[in-house]
Amino acid sequence: MTVKLREMMISVDDFETRVAVLEDRKLVEIYTERVVSPSIVGNVYLGRVKDVLPGMDAAFVDIGLDKNAFLFIEEVTFPQEDLASAPRKIQHLLKPGQEIMVQVIKEPMGAKGARVTTEIALPGRYLVLLPFGDSIGVSRRLESEERDRLRRLCEGILPKETGLIVRTVARGAELGQLKKDLRYLLRVWRGLNRRAKVVKPPQVLYEELQLPLKIVRDVFSADFKRLVIDSSIKHQRTLFFLSRTAPELKNRVELYKEKLPLFDRYGIEEEIRNALKSKVWLRSGGYIVIGHTEALTSIDVNTGKYVGKTGLQETILKTNLEAAEEIARQIRLRDIGGIIVIDFIDMANPRNRREVYRVLSEALSADRVKTHVAEISRLGLVEMTRKNVSEGLIEFLCEPCSCCRGTGVVLSREAAAIESVRKMHRACLSNVSEALLFKVSPQVADFLAKEGKTALQRLRVCTKKRIYFYGDPESPLDACELIGEGAYREVEKEYKALIEGERFVDR
Repeated sequence: MTVKLREMMISVDDFETRVAVLEDRKLVEIYTERVVSPSIVGNVYLGRVKDVLPGMDAAFVDIGLDKNAFLFIEEVTFPQEDLASAPRKIQHLLKPGQEIMVQVIKEPMGAKGARVTTEIALPGRYLVLLPFGDSIGVSRRLESEERDRLRRLCEGILPKETGLIVRTVARGAELGQLKKDLRYLLRVWRGLNRRAKVVKPPQVLYEELQLPLKIVRDVFSADFKRLVIDSSIKHQRTLFFLSRTAPELKNRVELYKEKLPLFDRYGIEEEIRNALKSKVWLRSGGYIVIGHTEALTSIDVNTGKYVGKTGLQETILKTNLEAAEEIARQIRLRDIGGIIVIDFIDMANPRNRREVYRVLSEALSADRVKTHVAEISRLGLVEMTRKNVSEGLIEFLCEPCSCCRGTGVVLSREAAAIESVRKMHRACLSNVSEALLFKVSPQVADFLAKEGKTALQRLRVCTKKRIYFYGDPESPLDACELIGEGAYREVEKEYKALIEGERFVDR
């Protein structure tokens, strides 16, 4: 799949900054940073080890945030002389109270703290400096000839006992540009190193660029036709940043001045809203369904309204090929991480399976995030993993439903009413009061007043208690709460006050 047109749109308001990447007018990536909670990925801290966990080969590090950061043993840099000798045990490397320099590689998510590493990596425009590295790595997205050229240039400028990664945007870069980038990164490293010697942990030593400059530095390149920004301040800052890092791209930056919001003008808001839905329609009439669980993300492919023209296998192949391209786009757009299982429609022909796998792999090759895709099984299943760096789009924009508590289902009206009667029964058995007043949902109250009338009458006779219930509009469907008890005249008075809309204070 060849992309003909790449564009970047940046929208800024009082609450957040958003960066959208479009390919052939379609939204493929969206980055959001809120004013009250800027990203900390890439920040370098002088921290202090709080706890060492030998059973998990990990440690908790205090870096000054609400939750301690988590450091796995794989993220601890070993001195060269120790690599071949002592076993790799976290307790041999770190002790509680020890000062340690770490960099955040994964945002805090939910109850989990940030993930950190001791392998510091400082990104520039063309290069990433690895102060504790000793080799040169070049982006595999570059052609082999270009990779060799860039490697030779970097070998001539790399300081001893230092590593480098050459980024994809370095394609075509000259020696002078690489030198300038390296000088800047070395200055940053020396500065944070000096700061580490005079401050006490926990303390931030280096703050990564915030949006939008981080994305401009990492993503915006000659492949993009233009960069449109709706903030004059961000527009000026972006031009200044590019004048120092990539002056040849300044003429592609535009200031958006129309009254209609930028993201509305290009249909981006609608695409973001659609990305929160589970069902995605394909051009042919087929569709995919994306489901999320704690363990993995499942994607199911269906032919839907598409019936084809020549035969079943042709219909299945066309639907799967369309789905492969759209799935790759949705994974990038929704920023889905972790384990992903794709259930393509079963294909009897192995050649068709290989073709679908090829299209999926090619579409995913544009993804900046590291992915690994396994071959399609005979059942049409594809297992893949995608590096999880931050919250996905749905986790960032949504919260669990207060009614279903994130499960996606709620009790039916009938089931909730039956369970409410059982709760009332238990309350009657454990309460000595003459009368009880319950608060339920309006749906349950309606059911109890009609279909459940006989069951309630039996309960009153069985328990020898007067039972009142009130449908509270603010109560969830399955709520059944005891809010009044005592002599029946007193409870009846409270019940009537509720029914008549008088002010009532729960006791």
